[in-house]
Amino acid sequence: MRFTETELAGAYIVDLERFEDERGFFARSFCADEFTAHGLKPAVAQTNLSFTKKAGTLRGMHFQYPPAGETKLVRCLRGAVLDVIVDLRPESSTFLKHAAVELDEATLRAIYVPERFAHGHQSLTDGTLLSYHMGAVYDPASEGGLRYDDAALGISWPRPITEISGKDLAFAPFIAIEGSLRTRMAVAPGSGSAGSGAP
Repeated sequence: MRFTETELAGAYIVDLERFEDERGFFARSFCADEFTAHGLKPAVAQTNLSFTKKAGTLRGMHFQYPPAGETKLVRCLRGAVLDVIVDLRPESSTFLKHAAVELDEATLRAIYVPERFAHGHQSLTDGTLLSYHMGAVYDPASEGGLRYDDAALGISWPRPITEISGKDLAFAPFIAIEGSLRTRMAVAPGSGSAGSGAP
């Protein structure tokens, strides 16, 4: 695998190294040793599939608060999406900045999302299928979210929104939750959170 760090410290694009012949190709899509060597958390507590019927559908921006913070390794298995992550680490020099990457079935590229990041994506084709490796199990009591069009995030989505859940539309604006988010996302000194992005 090839690891390329994004402008957000600790968040990586992960590309396959393919071994091809007349039959097709073989590629390793996950290796705990390689993830550890890059300072990433290799634990997989849960795996998910996300299927989206219609192009333009948007899901996000989702996260879980500590101590239930979760890493994600997201890969598109069918179709194409624009995947967006937002740094919610208060101590980070890139707090509230985002990175966007296109994931598609042709490249099978993945993105590694550290803990304390928001995540969302917009489908660019009909019938998209995403695979998620999650570093923690889903905890409804710890989940949070931000609106996809929150001015504080400044995300430009490539298409008009065709579908979005009522739950995602109901997220409070960042300005209304900033104080509590900063407090709940803060990490105690010396806790050693991987990929903290601290200046």
